[in-house]
Amino acid sequence: QVQLVESGGGLVQAGGSLRLSCAASGSIFSINAMGWFRQAPGKEREVAATITWSAGSTYYADSVKGRFTISRDNTKNTVSLQMNSLKPEDTAVYYCAARRIGTSWDRWGQGTQVTVSS
Repeated sequence: QVQLVESGGGLVQAGGSLRLSCAASGSIFSINAMGWFRQAPGKEREVAATITWSAGSTYYADSVKGRFTISRDNTKNTVSLQMNSLKPEDTAVYYCAARRIGTSWDRWGQGTQVTVSS
C-alpha cells in the first residue's frame, strides 16, 4: 500500500504564492508517477501537474503552465507543488496522487484547501 499525506495550502491573495508538499510512505517501489490534482466547488477533479518518479518528466495543465512547478525528492519520498501568481480560479481542494506501476491514479491524499482571494 501507498499512503500520501499532504501539507501546505491555505488562504492567499491573488498574485501570491503557496507551496504544497506530499509525503509518500509504504510501497514506494510501486510508484511510477506522482501528481497534484484539484477540485473546485461544483466542478470535476482535474489534473494540475504530474511528475514521473524516476526520470522526473513533468506535465502541466495549460491553466497552470508557467505559474506552477512540480518537483520530487526521491531521497525523502516527497513531491511538492510551488504555486506562484495565484488566481482566484485556482481556488480548490488540491489532492496528491500516486500512479502505481500497471495501474492508474489510485492512491490519493486527504486533500488540502487552497483559497485565493481577489
